[in-house]
Amino acid sequence: MVSITAEYISVGGNRHPAAADWDIQSGILAYGADNNVALWDPLDETQRGVYAVLVGHSEKVSVVRFYTCPTTGTKLLLTGSVDCTVRIWRAEPTDSRRFTQAVTLTGHTGSINAIATAEGLDIIASGAADGTVKIWRIEVGEALNGELLENLPMKPRYYFPLALALAPLPTDNTQDRPVALAVAGTTNIVQIYAAENTVETPNFRVSATLSGHEAWVRSLSFTADMQSKTGDLLLASASQDKYVRLWRLNRGEASSSISVPADDGDDEEVPVLGGLVEPTLSNKAHQFETAGAKYSMTFEALLFGNEDWIYTTAWNPNPERQQLLTASADNTLTIWEQDPVSGVWLSVERMGEISVQKGSTTATGSTGGFWIGLWAPDGEQVVSLGRTGSWRSWRHEAESDIWVQTMGITGHVRSANGIRWEPSGGYLLSTSADQTTRLHAQWLREDGQQKKTSWHEFSRPQIHGYDLNCVDTLGPGRFVSGAEEKLLRVFNEPKPIAQLLERLSGLTQSTEGELPDTAQIPVLGLSNQAVGEDVPVGDGDTPEAESAGQAQANQAILSNSTRPPLEDQLARYTLWPEHEKLYGHGYEISAVAVSGDRTLIATACKASSIDHAVVRLYDTSDWHEVRPSLAAHTLTITSLSFSADDRYLLSVGRDRQWAVYRRTQEEPSVFKLMTSNPRGHSRMILDADWAPASDSQQKSQIFATAGRDKSIKLWQLTGESIECKAAIPARSSVTAVKFLPHAYNGVLFLATGEDDGKLSIHQIKMDGVEPSPLVSFDRAESPSKTITELSWRPFSRVNGEAEGAGLSFELAVASEDTSIRIYSIAGVVSEP
Repeated sequence: MVSITAEYISVGGNRHPAAADWDIQSGILAYGADNNVALWDPLDETQRGVYAVLVGHSEKVSVVRFYTCPTTGTKLLLTGSVDCTVRIWRAEPTDSRRFTQAVTLTGHTGSINAIATAEGLDIIASGAADGTVKIWRIEVGEALNGELLENLPMKPRYYFPLALALAPLPTDNTQDRPVALAVAGTTNIVQIYAAENTVETPNFRVSATLSGHEAWVRSLSFTADMQSKTGDLLLASASQDKYVRLWRLNRGEASSSISVPADDGDDEEVPVLGGLVEPTLSNKAHQFETAGAKYSMTFEALLFGNEDWIYTTAWNPNPERQQLLTASADNTLTIWEQDPVSGVWLSVERMGEISVQKGSTTATGSTGGFWIGLWAPDGEQVVSLGRTGSWRSWRHEAESDIWVQTMGITGHVRSANGIRWEPSGGYLLSTSADQTTRLHAQWLREDGQQKKTSWHEFSRPQIHGYDLNCVDTLGPGRFVSGAEEKLLRVFNEPKPIAQLLERLSGLTQSTEGELPDTAQIPVLGLSNQAVGEDVPVGDGDTPEAESAGQAQANQAILSNSTRPPLEDQLARYTLWPEHEKLYGHGYEISAVAVSGDRTLIATACKASSIDHAVVRLYDTSDWHEVRPSLAAHTLTITSLSFSADDRYLLSVGRDRQWAVYRRTQEEPSVFKLMTSNPRGHSRMILDADWAPASDSQQKSQIFATAGRDKSIKLWQLTGESIECKAAIPARSSVTAVKFLPHAYNGVLFLATGEDDGKLSIHQIKMDGVEPSPLVSFDRAESPSKTITELSWRPFSRVNGEAEGAGLSFELAVASEDTSIRIYSIAGVVSEP
């Protein structure tokens, strides 16, 4: 019985302020990851990271909210997407950490922007880019049902709702409590709707219009006022005008305020500075009546201090501490608290980065600020999501009363296009259309008598200005990558990263020569320069010298660290210095492959004519191009692969053909076209790979090709002839194939990935080239989009299981759904 376990899932979060929620009861944090929903337990002591991904939406997930049914206590997860649907996921009865899709709410005609829930209420609200807010009643029984109760168009001025907040109003009637709904969005007002929460349609109506903000309002949050004896509510509204406004909603009529009629959106209120309403200032009250009771809403305080847009607000779930957390585009998380003596709301803690640093704001730099800020269930930890898709975490240390940054998780935010293991299997490199190359490795440690293992991002060797398409390793401590530019770049591993990997992952690398120091990207440059090459540290007071000195200081801290790097370190101080540029292609790089002996690099670029559809070879001894280039194709070459013995080079392309080039005996660096098949598949060929050669098969070689024609073909090279031995049909286009690097008892193992994310493993008898299916991955555990590349972990790092239990392998998978996954495959029987 073959068992498959996802050992590691790396996926970045969507940059939408509502695309994450941290459940108070279970401690699970769910966030949108492309068109999926990732589940993570930040309080897990094993530091595992994402443990599951929910697949269901067809477009990017923009809203995530946890909800507990007030009658049955059933835990639900509500998700909204650009696909205009709200999906409800139900916690599995046997495992509350797992969710299955239960129902889909349809009716919106625009992207879902916000979902509001409230404890004790059986209704939810959803707001979308169609300019409406819909009210739904959730019924949980044998079957879960969502009933549309009401549709609220945004009036009087049509706008898109971006933020919603629900709360039951203070009342003596505990059975049918009236409800308040706050709505805001692409306007500078906040509208308060009120309704009776009866069995029939609630009949929400605009009861107050709060003015004062000067730009779009991005977040709304209700909480019960701890200091109020009458059950007053506080509403926080955050805006792109860089301010947070607090509003008080209380039962009864306002005594010392100027009353205004409901739905009056043109009032100018008196600005209040410092967060305290002076009794001498008049504060207009918005009064309304619902369910036979009167209510009023007044401006409470103005919170200022941020230097850029404020995206989210969140109240501390700890009922003993009334604190407000805000996340801003100025790269800070701020905790606000009311002074018990003066009543002034003050900034008591600020985490993140100093906003005056270069590149810290949305307008001037690449950092892009914090999009989401969330509290832990105990109120002693906060997390934030930034532009790079990574989660940062801070924990409050009660003894010293300071907030200390702790381990978060990272991941790509756009299509993961390439992956490759380091030759010994010590780490995995991945490249993405998010213009980064990342290094993933295991963190091995002991906690008392217990050994712990978890995967983390250890380095971000390349932060580029072009989308990255492919990557391959050049031995320990060196790799080459290709991007949407005409050249390839070769990088060397810096000494601090090698030391970090040796200490935390147990990876000892034998490299030739001295390793370089840290690297940095110069202003207006794309090349990672080793610190000290052009600007010696301490050479004057130039910004470059200061930056270089800071980089070296942080690298010294990193090399002595006892844990993997944090996100701010990854983004600034784990770059690899660039060693070489390889020129020659006329268009964007499409494929790269390195020979087994690391002496040759084969590359190809995007092409629409025979002039550019060539394979170029580079000699790694002095980086010169080996001429002439290899011509056979007429369109873009999609994949390149060297045979296990480096005697042959295989290329496949969009012109439906494959070509095999043979190494010449006179000049080992020169290849010549041996044969080609102009109709290898009926549609374009997307990937290919050589099988490992066994001792009994030295006179023949096997390779596989995968195409858009929904098939995998197995070819056998014997002497000068190549014959198609078998074809494996697939359900959709096959986009990735990869042979296990070793054969067992004359049996090959071939992993395949398809256009819809399906993963399968086939076993092939080398004698006769007879394929048969071995296992298909569970669709719920597989990526949701196209598989871009597969890579088996080298066997020097993979141990076989006990005799009779089968073999154990690890397979890395890259997908267009932005995820990088490592699967452990156990129980594979190798009998022929």
